[in-house]
Amino acid sequence: MAQAVDRRKTEKKEELVEKLVHINRVAKTVKGGRNMSFAAVVVVGDQKGRVGYGSGKAAEVPEAITKATNEAKKNMVRIPLREGRTLHHDVAGHFGAGKVVLRTAPAGTGVIAGGPMRAIFEVLGVQDVVAKSLGSNNPYNMIKATFDALQSICSPRMVAAKRGKKVGDIVSRREVAGGVKTEKEEA
Repeated sequence: MAQAVDRRKTEKKEELVEKLVHINRVAKTVKGGRNMSFAAVVVVGDQKGRVGYGSGKAAEVPEAITKATNEAKKNMVRIPLREGRTLHHDVAGHFGAGKVVLRTAPAGTGVIAGGPMRAIFEVLGVQDVVAKSLGSNNPYNMIKATFDALQSICSPRMVAAKRGKKVGDIVSRREVAGGVKTEKEEA
């Protein structure tokens, strides 16, 4: 019985995708000279809407990556996706001096994003998105700003639950998309 539980845990871990975003060599000046260490930033996701990030620091690169990966697995969050391929709506996020703008995109657009944001979208499972980083290009701030934006996304189901309405009522009042008229325009 215990073996079956262990197998399930290992299967869950195997389906996670890890991406190394950035490695930084850090030097601490001490009395005898400098102590060198490495800082790593990693994003982890299941390509089905769950993603997390973490940072780790150690004397060797592999140890730093392992620490960052473990932290990323602990900090995973679920992000609602439209049709499993793009975001539900345009959103902006910021952290410190890092600002990002994320926009939904039609099918076939691909991931148009740079650096750390691209890694996040690849492990998240987003296939169509347009993203722009404004301000700081520091990978730590860009990742945190992207997560700020992603966590503020609301699916129609979430909005309907908050308002106590049906999903159809919420979606039918959406702005004009592809020539479909809203209820206000038809009247």
